Amino acid sequence: MVAKTNILFILNPKSGKTSPLNIPDLLNRYLDAQQFTYDLVHTAYAGHATELAQQGARAGYPIIGAIGGDGTVNEVARGLLDTETVLAILPKGSGNGLARHLGIPMNIRHAISIINEKHFSAIDTCTINEHPFFCTAGIGFDAYISSIFANNTKRGLQTYVRLVLQEFSKFRPQEAVLELNEQQLKTTVFVVAFANASQYGNNAHIAPKADIRDGLLDVCLIRDLDFRKAINLSLGMLTKRIAAGSSAEYFTTTAIDVTSEQNFKFHADGEYVGEASHFYVNIKPLSLRVIHPKGK
Repeated sequence: MVAKTNILFILNPKSGKTSPLNIPDLLNRYLDAQQFTYDLVHTAYAGHATELAQQGARAGYPIIGAIGGDGTVNEVARGLLDTETVLAILPKGSGNGLARHLGIPMNIRHAISIINEKHFSAIDTCTINEHPFFCTAGIGFDAYISSIFANNTKRGLQTYVRLVLQEFSKFRPQEAVLELNEQQLKTTVFVVAFANASQYGNNAHIAPKADIRDGLLDVCLIRDLDFRKAINLSLGMLTKRIAAGSSAEYFTTTAIDVTSEQNFKFHADGEYVGEASHFYVNIKPLSLRVIHPKGK
């Protein structure tokens, strides 16, 4: 008799709209009991998912599942870097950037069926000032919005869009120096997005050509925006045609330094991290194993 694979699921009970009480029922009904058994633990505070993932990897769980949004996925993935343990994602947030990039269904029942297929591969991971990220990180306006969003009691796409519209006219670009590929670029910065995957989440593609397995960062520089350009840029993100417009410039690199006389706010996978005047962003090829649909 073949031994079953035991999965540790880490659930953020504050993510999404689905009651945590529904998760065990969904797992019991749709996770293949011929292949798997599982344990389910809940997070209690920021950073707890990383601790639980590290403990699970040390305990020998071959698969650890993140049940939550981008922040939960980031925390669990951080705990699995450079281990043999495979990450599974059951998306339960508002953006779900990594899940969407990998083609994982937003419906949890269907996402469980992907785990049943047990297909996985390695993907690249990145750090910004030694803080790991897996989809995107950034400085400038997107990080500024993330800092406000983090303290907002209402979550979700509607709140995010409202904040963007509310704060757009207040934000002022800052001067910075970008060093990459043995070149130095002094510029104003509205946004610099560092993309491992193609999108922020919600199918907003900031770097449509990003390949999560090519060993390269896609860097998107937006120097300045007026309202008209911002509308066109937003439409370009939603239609994957942002690179065809004139507002965004793209570079590929394995590492980038950004320095400024003033602090920039910065985010990693949409979660506000803090402020700094110097950023070092780099990529670590194929350093995380992830379950995903075949062909993705």
